[in-house]
Amino acid sequence: MKDSIIKKINRYLSKTLVFVFWIAVWQIIHLVIKRDIYVPSPINVFITLVDLVLLPIFWKSVFTSIYRVIIGLLISIIIGVLVGIVSSLNRHIYQIVSPLITVIKSTPVLSFIIIALIWISSSNVPIFICVLMCFPVIWTNVVTGICNIDDKLIQMAKVYRVNRLIVLKEIYLPSIKPYLTAAVITSLGLGWKVTVAAEVLSHPRNAIGSNLYSAKVYLESNELFAWTFVVILLSLLFEGVFTEFMEKSQKINK
Repeated sequence: MKDSIIKKINRYLSKTLVFVFWIAVWQIIHLVIKRDIYVPSPINVFITLVDLVLLPIFWKSVFTSIYRVIIGLLISIIIGVLVGIVSSLNRHIYQIVSPLITVIKSTPVLSFIIIALIWISSSNVPIFICVLMCFPVIWTNVVTGICNIDDKLIQMAKVYRVNRLIVLKEIYLPSIKPYLTAAVITSLGLGWKVTVAAEVLSHPRNAIGSNLYSAKVYLESNELFAWTFVVILLSLLFEGVFTEFMEKSQKINK
């Protein structure tokens, strides 16, 4: 128990030191450039962030963006897992879906955002883009996980005529769990980036991306950096919470 606590303290301490290091690098760059419009000082950005936190619009924007990211991720996980399983078990479905995944991965996200603005309302564009960009990550990892299942286990299940639901629960799901976990962690960071990017271009009400765009238009560098810091912080927070949850669930299962 004490060893685990010490390990956690050391881990958080090392992360804090890394954070302080990059803040110091930021401050040095600010002192070298000497132009706040290009690189504002960390202190001024922090003061601006504190001022933003005190505004009701800040929390509306943050919670609305969080909502969009969560909805987008949940939809992409559900569709990615279901389509991934079906694609792995049916060669024809795989051949149909695989080119679509390649197209999505190859097309710039800005192209999808512009097209989506024609199809749907601006408030739903970020959710659509989040699903579109995260779905290939989930699908690819699920397919990879199923392809790496030991064929002997599947053959044994067929020989003993094990119920398909039991095979799915006891063989397929445990096999894809590590791959799915890695995919979700990747999607958490990717989801935040593409959702905010979509908000910047679609400019919906009460959104982090909309505030980023406004800060850029009015050359408010301190505010621009403050909102960017919020995005990074939320992305790391989501990733950290999910990783901690998975570690605890693994300990409970053991």
